[in-house]
Amino acid sequence: MKRTGLRLATLCLSVAIVGSASAASAAMSAQQPVSARSDVVQVAVQKTVKPEFKRRMVRFETNEAPGTIIVDTQNKFLYHVNGKNRAMRYGIGVGREGFGWSGTVKVSRKAEWPGWTPPPEMIARERRKGHILPAYMEGGEDNPLGARALYLYRSSGDSGYRIHGTNQPWSIGQNMSSGCIRMMNKDVEHLYERVPVGTKVIVIGPDGKSGKVRFNDKGIDLLGTLFGG
Repeated sequence: MKRTGLRLATLCLSVAIVGSASAASAAMSAQQPVSARSDVVQVAVQKTVKPEFKRRMVRFETNEAPGTIIVDTQNKFLYHVNGKNRAMRYGIGVGREGFGWSGTVKVSRKAEWPGWTPPPEMIARERRKGHILPAYMEGGEDNPLGARALYLYRSSGDSGYRIHGTNQPWSIGQNMSSGCIRMMNKDVEHLYERVPVGTKVIVIGPDGKSGKVRFNDKGIDLLGTLFGG
């Protein structure tokens, strides 16, 4: 698998340089206001995923059909509705302040180890901050899209947002992206195998807007977690 040597991390996004920064520089980055931070150069402070963001089968009530994906950006969970009052729950990373969004979209394309083409607005935004992004980055372990990507489209076309993996798993549970939904690679691979093109995706934004969707996470389904996922 081709490696680039450049540790970009997170689509949409925030690509972190990890390991080369000192503890002092990490603390300095954490203290910067959100508006001053780069989309593509952030030092990770948290290095492990919190237990609550690990994949779990949960008891789940909703008025949405089995197969639907519901993304709760406030609580950092993605639910794949399984039917029979159950859903698989995954921990996610979401958009930082100013990059949240809500709406109903659908999966129109899927890709394994996808390449990354930074959008023009991101390239321009980063150039103003002194950071030069590649025009294109081939898929692989260093790619910010991770192992899999689900491309989200509105009725008017490509939303520009993705559900994708990350080579920054410690970012799960945080607001760090430019709007994409980020998952651990092992979790996005798990979801990818179960989600066909055409799947409905409902994203509940930071303002809590969710349209008419109703759902209730009633906690872990222990047997479902052990034997169903």
